[in-house]
Amino acid sequence: MSDNMEMWLHKAEILIEALPYIREFNGKKIVVKYGGSAMTDSHLKKSVIKDVALLKLVGFKPIIVHGGGKEISKWVKLSGEEPQFINGLRVTDAKTMEIAEMVLGKVNKGLVQYMESEGVRAAGISGKDGSTLQVKKKFSGGKDIGYVGEVTHVDTELLNTLIDKDFVPVVCPIGLGEEDYKSYNINADDAACAIASALGAEKLVFLSDIEGVYRDPRDPSTLISELTISETEKFLASGNAGGGMLPKLQNCINAIREGVSRVHILDGRIEHCLLLEFFTNKGIGTAILGDEEKRYYNENK
Repeated sequence: MSDNMEMWLHKAEILIEALPYIREFNGKKIVVKYGGSAMTDSHLKKSVIKDVALLKLVGFKPIIVHGGGKEISKWVKLSGEEPQFINGLRVTDAKTMEIAEMVLGKVNKGLVQYMESEGVRAAGISGKDGSTLQVKKKFSGGKDIGYVGEVTHVDTELLNTLIDKDFVPVVCPIGLGEEDYKSYNINADDAACAIASALGAEKLVFLSDIEGVYRDPRDPSTLISELTISETEKFLASGNAGGGMLPKLQNCINAIREGVSRVHILDGRIEHCLLLEFFTNKGIGTAILGDEEKRYYNENK
């Protein structure tokens, strides 16, 4: 058999492996929280957008929720200020809020532009549009950190309208104060979790700069493919989760308890990470699932 024929047969096998996953998740909503290096590296950015475009074209209903923390910090510094954080949350005074809204708006429209270039219709919105993300003021350890919001309600009407009209919604994590109607910056992980829960999404994906969850953070060979909620809670109690992983895993647990079927933590630095996780038997990251959900990643597949 020629090398070319083997290559084509290998490609056919990949497509066949993907078929049951395409069939199972056809028509299902998938929320992708887009952040980390995949947002700052133009090559990786194109890779992620191509993945989302393909998911859309094979019948998934993707929604993108993006961050932009590194870019906000850059512009805060250019304005002559130094970014400040308390317990990992950005201190957001009126000036910083204005910068954040400007920067996130620019990031938002850039992602829309990438999606459109792949032949997929996209619409960029802020959480303020249609009161999609309503918030209350968030405190950090009892300290006032300015215009930082905690999501209290997600109005899904605008999102569902866009999805029904065949658009991919691209959501900027700026919320509207439920009492003062002012702009509030929202942690993008929290916004994605709230949106996925409100939409009853089949999957919520966190793209970050880590490969997934390790039993031993010092040993890359201990990557865990799947964890149930019960296993995740035991893992958190064991003290083996790193500081940055703690809130992410808690968000995963909260999302599943609110109706999301599966939450994935993926390394956005790996090209086509979404396709590798969704369409292959083993996957490449960590999936968190409900205790009653069936497992996919096992040695019998």
